[in-house]
Amino acid sequence: MSKKNNKNNSLDDYWDEVFDDIEVRSVPVEYLESLNIRFVDGRTWSVLIDKKKNQDISIEESIEQLLNEYEDEIESVDFKVDTEKVKKDINKRTKSFLKKGR
Repeated sequence: MSKKNNKNNSLDDYWDEVFDDIEVRSVPVEYLESLNIRFVDGRTWSVLIDKKKNQDISIEESIEQLLNEYEDEIESVDFKVDTEKVKKDINKRTKSFLKKGR
C-alpha cells in the first residue's frame, strides 16, 4: 500500500472518530445531501436536496412543510450529510483560526 493510501486511511479513521463523537441537534441545509423518510406503513422516500435549483420557497421551508404534512405517518427521518464538505469547511476554518492566533 502506498504512503498516500496510508495517509488517506488514517485521515478517514480520524474523521470517523470525529463524526462518531458529535451530537447533532441541527444540520445546516448547505451540508445536506438527502433525506430518507421511513413511514409507519413501511414506505420509504428518498428526497434529494438540490441546492442549485432556483425555488420559490427555501429548502428549509420545503422540508418543514413536508415533515409537517406527514408528521403523523413518519416513523423516522435520516439525514445524509455531505461529509466531504463538512471536513473541507472545518479544515478551512481551523487553519484560519490558527493563523489569527499568531
